[in-house]
Order: sequence, then C-alpha cells, then structure tokens
Amino acid sequence: MRLLHTMIRVGDLDRSIKFYTDVLGMKLLRRKDYPGGKFTLAFVGYGEESDHTVLELTYNWGVASYDLGTGFGHLALEVDDAYQACEAVKQLGGKVTREAGPMQHGTTVIAFVADPDGYQIEFIQKGSRTH
Repeated sequence: MRLLHTMIRVGDLDRSIKFYTDVLGMKLLRRKDYPGGKFTLAFVGYGEESDHTVLELTYNWGVASYDLGTGFGHLALEVDDAYQACEAVKQLGGKVTREAGPMQHGTTVIAFVADPDGYQIEFIQKGSRTH
C-alpha cells in the first residue's frame, strides 16, 4: 500500500492552483470537470502521481468557502530553509501565520503559512527535525 493523495475542498480553484504552483512550487498534474456532479478536480504535487503523494483540490461549483472545522490539522512540507521559504511566500503575496523558528518544546525549525482557503501548511526545515 501507499498513500496516494490528500483531498481538500477549495472555494476558488484557479486561485488555489496559483497558490500551490506559484507560491509553493508544485506542478499542476491534471484537472478535470465533472459536469454531472457539478465539481472539478485538480491534482498538484512535486512529482508524478505514480511515484509521489499529491494533493487533490476539489472545487464544488458554486461553493465559495468552507468551515474548516477542528479535525484537520495541516499539510507538512520539508524545506531547505524555513526562514527563506517564509520570505518567498510573503514576496509572492502569501500569508505566513507563524514565522520560522524552533518549535516551543524542541529544536525542529518550523513555520506555518495559510493557503487562500485558510488551510495551514507547515514548513519543516530539512535537517533540523528531532524525533
């Protein structure tokens, strides 16, 4: 078995694709409209679905926003430099919700950014993780 994808619902598919591709550097792998179900799916990621876990962006036609609830936590991305990654996000118009720095009860350097729908994405600095 292997993890294929994580699905999140988005309120503006083009805006979300732009964030994940332009700000986080993913590639749009595929996109398809499903007129009968009134939804569109887009898959983004850092590599092909055959070899990588990807993110499924689901846009339900006519739904502009969702209550994110308290069950979902965040997506985590490994970055070479969390400080630099935060600056790049800011320069591209993204929102940093927790600046880069060591976690409160450890040495792992982390940061958090929010996508356009408010989903949290954690940056974990490569080589700083404690187990």
